[in-house]
Amino acid sequence: MQPGRRPVDSDTAQGHPMKPTRVKMCHSLVMNYGLYKKMEIYRAKPANRKEMTQFHTDEYVDFLNRISPDNMDSYAKEQAKFNVGDDCPVFDGLFEYCSISAGGSMEGAARLSRNKTDIAVNWAGGLHHAKKAEASGFCYINDIVLGILELLRYHDRVLYIDIDIHHGDGVEEAFYTTDRVMTVSFHKFGEYFPGTGDLRDIGLGKGRKYSLNVPLRDGITDASYKSIYEPVIQHVMDWYKPSAIVLQCGSDSLSGDKLGCFNLSMKGHANCVSFVKQFDVPLLLLGGGGYTIRNVSRAWAYETGIAAGQELSPTLPITEYYDYFGPSHKLDVPSSNMEDLNTPAYLSNLKTAIFENLRDVNFAPSVQMQPVPRMNHDDDDDNTREDLDDPNQRRPQRLWDRSIQRDDEFSDSEDEGEGGRRNEQSYASKQPAN
Repeated sequence: MQPGRRPVDSDTAQGHPMKPTRVKMCHSLVMNYGLYKKMEIYRAKPANRKEMTQFHTDEYVDFLNRISPDNMDSYAKEQAKFNVGDDCPVFDGLFEYCSISAGGSMEGAARLSRNKTDIAVNWAGGLHHAKKAEASGFCYINDIVLGILELLRYHDRVLYIDIDIHHGDGVEEAFYTTDRVMTVSFHKFGEYFPGTGDLRDIGLGKGRKYSLNVPLRDGITDASYKSIYEPVIQHVMDWYKPSAIVLQCGSDSLSGDKLGCFNLSMKGHANCVSFVKQFDVPLLLLGGGGYTIRNVSRAWAYETGIAAGQELSPTLPITEYYDYFGPSHKLDVPSSNMEDLNTPAYLSNLKTAIFENLRDVNFAPSVQMQPVPRMNHDDDDDNTREDLDDPNQRRPQRLWDRSIQRDDEFSDSEDEGEGGRRNEQSYASKQPAN
């Protein structure tokens, strides 16, 4: 990411529930809690058009690159074709926003694949609704699919887990016919966007049994969620044996979310991260939904602490966003007294049905070993790629070292001031220091 520029303003679309400020608030908490001492923080190189077309169509990517609020009237037909409009509005910096989100996830995946880190985090990513040639649900470019494609260059099997309250339909659709990616989505189902994610949707062809959906009801609590999440993920890990995991941590499943109807506390949500981390498999953590921004930023900061192996103080540090967290000013998102419609009997039957779906295939799929596949961006002759040392590496180590922030860049709020860094960041977590 380039200093002094930001992908979108906080008023991206007046009244739109997706607020980019939530990532800036999370980054501010991460810095002021001192988590950077246990991490490496990189300005991810924005993905270019050629990289985006690893999944998306050329026509769709070109459209996103061309359209702006100034010329959108002349693209009325294309807007209808690509579903760009109400939920996915046109705004200044749209393509830059997409590039930064996708670039963060791709570079995080690349570092995982080359054993440069154990956990990579991109809270500006996780846009799971975007399709091959269509925007959907506030998502334009599917950074998750692009990140998984990067992982598949080095990993035989990748597990994708989605704890956003909405079904991860774009990622599931992308890998619905392959056994090299298993998708597991825990989501609200029944008259709820995007309306997909039925228990019976389990994949097709070679991908049959490798899509797993866990449809949940309103008001699910920490205890209920844990009772279904942990046994399902444990079973999938034992059965599928992935060598890399992507966890989409959409925070609209938190209690009190403006668009959500679940009742998870911050610690209940974060337990999903803790549980996956214990498997000691390369892990890419991504953002996603979340529309009560004070809660989203708290949850993601807390989960960054889990990734870095540091327990955060319950008292929030003083930041430029301190007033957002009143009146408690605590690092906590408590549950409410909302009724949990997920009865023990319902969850028990759900687990039984899920395990039954996996019963007939009791071994991990095999993948014939072969050279690392080349992708289009390996042959990119753009000037930004001229200094690649190895065509099979997305970026050489010397460029990674050049992009890492210096110690003197870690001031409390420097990324918010005039002329400072204003871009969302991609985090790469190291092993916690003793």
